[in-house]
Amino acid sequence: MSTPDGITSFAELDLPATLQKALVDVGYETPSAIQSRIIPHMLEGVDVLGQAQTGTGKTAAFTLPMLHKLTMSRSSTNRFGVFGIRALVLTPTRELAAQVEESVRDYGKYLKLDSTVIFGGVGMNPQINKVKRGVDILVATPGRLLDLQQQGFVDLSGVQMLVLDEADRMLDMGFIHDV
Repeated sequence: MSTPDGITSFAELDLPATLQKALVDVGYETPSAIQSRIIPHMLEGVDVLGQAQTGTGKTAAFTLPMLHKLTMSRSSTNRFGVFGIRALVLTPTRELAAQVEESVRDYGKYLKLDSTVIFGGVGMNPQINKVKRGVDILVATPGRLLDLQQQGFVDLSGVQMLVLDEADRMLDMGFIHDV
């Protein structure tokens, strides 16, 4: 049963069985406050702004509805002739980008969706090759994303969902004009 503050169980969300199974696998039993308040709005397609302390489940709060929405539609072909990026998650650091993409894989492990992460400090070629093969979800840091986009290796024309994870930090780091 829902409360004015949101949902009280993941079962209330009517998520696909594959996502429910992944939640059990990662040990989630009940939604956190941020998940309870954010997920229902995101499932309805409403733009949201959320703020919560580290470790409260913010990543699941945006990842679960994103995965659910992506499973309900098909990707269009991008300019490279493969399925295009439909969800873009920007994070301020490579550590956070890697962590978010790992969560995407954990929650979406029973889904037929591909994801990858791109960030600086490592070779570009493996990242370029993965993006060119086609991904549904791209998790990236702004610097590397801009670099690859300016070189023509990333096509963002099919992006349907954008998540700015820790946007305040990205702004503090000088990405205000880029963001």
